[in-house]
Amino acid sequence: MRELADDERIRRFLRALGAAADTDGACYLTGGATAVLLGWRASTIDVDIRLVPETERLLRAIQALKNELRLNVELASPADFIPVHPDWKERGLFVAREGLLTFVHFDLYAQALAKVERAHSQDLGDVAAMLALGLVDRADALAYFEQIEPDLYRFPAIDPRAFRRRVEEVFAPRDR
Repeated sequence: MRELADDERIRRFLRALGAAADTDGACYLTGGATAVLLGWRASTIDVDIRLVPETERLLRAIQALKNELRLNVELASPADFIPVHPDWKERGLFVAREGLLTFVHFDLYAQALAKVERAHSQDLGDVAAMLALGLVDRADALAYFEQIEPDLYRFPAIDPRAFRRRVEEVFAPRDR
């Protein structure tokens, strides 16, 4: 039986995965892992990551660590669901360096927009927390969306007009 991932369990996973790496690389955390490590959620169902590079050794290590730590791990990031800024790798927020791996939160604006596109209540709560904590800015999120909007055709599951409406609703300027 796999358990919820809290801060301690996620950090144990990061240390173990870093120790398993045999080449320099990066592991981008997203979704619930970001929410837990940045403190607006106590736990998450799974740890979503993107590996760069995605090596066989790390993929095999993840399989073993999932069982050893009783943790759900998914290879998923905003780039799987929406277009992301071309320099998304440089826009991440540093978490830790473990062994040969650098752990980074995936571009927070891409995370916020992917959550708005999906529009589940927990996702929208996460975006509200990101805004409240100052991790994303409303105007910058709107500008980011405008940069990626021309590439929405690459994601046929997305309704571009509905996505734009949700983005405008969530990130519209608020009266102070």
